[in-house]
Amino acid sequence: MARFHRLIFPWLIATTLWATPAAARFDPLAKLGLPLFQEQLLPVDEAFRFTAETAAPASLRLDWQIADGYYLYRKQFRLESLTPGIRLSPLRLPAGKPKQDPEYGSTEVYYHQVSATAAIQRPAEATPLTIRVRYQGCAERGVCYPPVIKTITLNLPPLSQATTPEASEAAAVPLSEQDAIAQALKKQGFWLTILSFLGFGVLLAFTPCCFPMLPILSGIIVGHGHRITTVKAFGLSLSYVVASALTYTLFGILAGMFGANLQAAFQNPWIITLFSALFVALALSMFGLYELQMPASWQSRVASLRGGKAGGSLVNAAALGMLSALIVGPCVAAPLAGALIYIGQTGDAVLGGAALFALGMGMGLPLIAVGTSAGKLLPRAGLWMNTVKAVFGVLLLGVAIWLLERIVPPQVTLFLWALWLIAPAIYLGAGSTLPEDASHARKLGKALGVVMLSYGILLLIGMAAGSRDVLRPLRVLTTAGNATEPPPLFQRVASTAELEQRLQDSDRWVMLDFYADWCVSCKELEKETFTDPMVRQTLETMTTLQADVTANGDTDQALLRKFGLIGPPAVLFFDPQGKECVNARLIGFVPPQRFLAHLQQLQQRCG
Repeated sequence: MARFHRLIFPWLIATTLWATPAAARFDPLAKLGLPLFQEQLLPVDEAFRFTAETAAPASLRLDWQIADGYYLYRKQFRLESLTPGIRLSPLRLPAGKPKQDPEYGSTEVYYHQVSATAAIQRPAEATPLTIRVRYQGCAERGVCYPPVIKTITLNLPPLSQATTPEASEAAAVPLSEQDAIAQALKKQGFWLTILSFLGFGVLLAFTPCCFPMLPILSGIIVGHGHRITTVKAFGLSLSYVVASALTYTLFGILAGMFGANLQAAFQNPWIITLFSALFVALALSMFGLYELQMPASWQSRVASLRGGKAGGSLVNAAALGMLSALIVGPCVAAPLAGALIYIGQTGDAVLGGAALFALGMGMGLPLIAVGTSAGKLLPRAGLWMNTVKAVFGVLLLGVAIWLLERIVPPQVTLFLWALWLIAPAIYLGAGSTLPEDASHARKLGKALGVVMLSYGILLLIGMAAGSRDVLRPLRVLTTAGNATEPPPLFQRVASTAELEQRLQDSDRWVMLDFYADWCVSCKELEKETFTDPMVRQTLETMTTLQADVTANGDTDQALLRKFGLIGPPAVLFFDPQGKECVNARLIGFVPPQRFLAHLQQLQQRCG
């Protein structure tokens, strides 16, 4: 019996070891760093056999054959186009198998085989496409390979051959609004494009970025007093608008071809201060403290150059129009971004510039209508004219404060707005008693003055309590003892390297918001869209980052250039692998309901 045991036990041990996989048998030795009994690892190209092909003229297919005992990480896939003018959508990957990995924790991996597709945004003609692919995998025994980076060039056939279902599906991938506008510029006729951008401009005229231009132009016209005629009012308005549109055109061509944002450069604090001081000077002249005009020697010189013809006021209006375009409304909207993308991709400054000029003129059409009508509506000489000029002087002071909001602390802004409301309220009789036989106009004026005085006092109370919001100055008092106040929505990123690190660390969808203090639409997004309860609840499932480019420094410009942006506002989305979903970009202000719908369609846009 003892002899039997000596024979059977070694046989059982040998049989068990033979039936156990090598990785499981000697895994403890591998963890100790001992090379005993270990099989040699496969070369990376044999462990993960990679191929790429154009499944259709507008679709890319990538395949990996994975050897037994090896796997690929789902979150480590990256794909980018190295060919200018060709964009790739994020990779469409199937769901992986869950794995508790010692390196990445709970993650998804692929065994045996995985395929991925990406839609191609490209020119219609046949063209080569160079792509860079990155992936990483491991052996089951616990040994991981470094990330693999492959650069491959493929030949794309003409889009006219895109008749397969795959090509149709790829073509159906929705473009972002600005990319759709850029594509339309390539396809539409010249005059249809001009009319489209004229319409875009009219719509943009009713956004907050353009509102301050109304009191500026009206102040110019009212400054001429009772001498203004309808024809002269039209000339001043047209001069202001054309100069503004030409400035948009020049800035747009430079931005599209060289990526230089002149508007952002003009948000320098000392420039803002000088321009605000100019509006204060214009306002004081409206109050009758002095008459603002060029020195007599300059007037004589200009008159001699013009041969004695009138026109100096037109030059002044044009100068203010140019400065207004650069300083007052520096936010980027989708039509503007689309034209800049088109110019940057094609170099066609003629069509792009003409589209931008039409955009500027469209923004100015309501201004021309209001300015021209002022020539008929303004009262003739008398006390009424002084009242009208004083009203527009107050409005110009409001524009000056609106500009200073970008560079002064919020509490200072609240104090200035309080003064702006309280001082005119006193002149309207808010603190005095009306006689019994007072006219309806005086009663209406006092009612308005009481409202202004009351709100001005609320602003002072809010300022003392630490409020930062002009529209809701007492909100800080109602939430002071609220322990459930939601935490800040965004984590700040200040550089490209920091953003890359955050993307690598996140295993969720990432939203990146480009913000600046001088961007009106950025503040609209912050106050209206990002505070919406439904939007905020949806964003809690994502990693939300924000790049503050207020200073417009070198790191800010580098971050904007990385994504081909001219300026804020812009909201970008990245999939869990850190790849941007270009089709999901949002440029300009987006109201809460539309933003929420966009978030719900994110998977559809990005695959």
